[in-house]
Amino acid sequence: MSLFLELGSAETELSREQIEDGLFAALERLGTRNRVLVVPPDFTRFHSRSGELTELAWQFYGERLVDILPALGTHKAMSDGQIAAMFGATPRHLFRVHDWRNDIVTLGEVPAKFIHEVSEGRLDYTWPAQVNKLLRDGSHDLILSIGQVVPHEVVGMANGSKNIFIGTGGGQGIHRSHFLGAVYGMERMMGRADTPVRRVLNYATQHFGRELPQIVYVQTVVGKNGAGRLVMRGLFIGDDNECFERAAALSLECNFQVLEREIHKAVVFLDPHEFHSTWLGNKAVYRTRMALADGAELIILAPGVHEFGEDAAIDALIRKYGYCGTPATLAAVKQDPHLAANLSAAAHLIHGSSEGRFRIRYCPGHLNRAEIEGVHYQYGDHATYTADYDPQTLRDGWNDVDGEEIFFVSNPGLGLWAYRGRLAL
Repeated sequence: MSLFLELGSAETELSREQIEDGLFAALERLGTRNRVLVVPPDFTRFHSRSGELTELAWQFYGERLVDILPALGTHKAMSDGQIAAMFGATPRHLFRVHDWRNDIVTLGEVPAKFIHEVSEGRLDYTWPAQVNKLLRDGSHDLILSIGQVVPHEVVGMANGSKNIFIGTGGGQGIHRSHFLGAVYGMERMMGRADTPVRRVLNYATQHFGRELPQIVYVQTVVGKNGAGRLVMRGLFIGDDNECFERAAALSLECNFQVLEREIHKAVVFLDPHEFHSTWLGNKAVYRTRMALADGAELIILAPGVHEFGEDAAIDALIRKYGYCGTPATLAAVKQDPHLAANLSAAAHLIHGSSEGRFRIRYCPGHLNRAEIEGVHYQYGDHATYTADYDPQTLRDGWNDVDGEEIFFVSNPGLGLWAYRGRLAL
């Protein structure tokens, strides 16, 4: 078990040359490999620089890189246009589509006793360690898991083995991991590397990882520099948990902003090229909630949002129950077998609720008032609110808009914001 590369700091801006040299040096240390599988994120992690790293891995291995399986989880398959935009010249014929319902093998089960322990007695089901069958049965001699470490609402800090067991996982594993994080408490986990969900993933890696080829993690830390430009702050490559933990420590420095006062009005912009659903767009809720004051208003400018769930069945569940808070959602899980069979949807409903503490106003480009209010959000006309709060002129952080103080976030997927006083609660 080794850490092959640790590069960067909170002030570093890695150049293309440094990234290439670092990756190639780490891959050289692995020795000759003949059948390589790359598992990068999908287009929802466009800014992770994973597309660039995948293209570099293809340049390094050539014909020995035989498969690329984006870690879709339950997301929709990437379009040809998204693949071209994210992965550059990487050959299109190498890409496979993860089918989280059908292309799954179970490597083993994390026992219910362990789940009961890490959930502090809240849950007692088993957790299946599921992956796409290509990982186990594709005759590969190396899996490169590429992705960004950043604060995350389900697992605390994204990436590491999450890319494998959730990104290429099956329905039951995805549902139960999401629900574990939700019932344990999102605000207890975001920004933390050691969480109940992470412990479950670590258990699966330790006990069932031998069923797979060697997995080497290529993990980035991305942040904005003083000019507001996205830069790679760190690159970590290794085949053990130390690689993830070091990247997570740097991500906290770069991606976690602690505020000295609470936000009473926040405006969050969802890039239409990246966010098409509330399933993804609710990062606007997750990542700002710890910074919002009681009674605050969260305004979400969502020009590309046209649906709730990216999966038809989950979309229907969101429309049926809406973001109605934890008690109502847990009651619905007990009463509705269909919701109980789709626990990631239930977790999402909990994550996307303010629990009555602050107001959420969605300003979508394609959903109407009845649809937004039907899921218990307040509706905002997109054109009107964009005119009042123009994302092209606002800057990240505090702004004065006609004498009104607002806090602006241009991309909620890149960070986590919290009020210092709330961290002590």
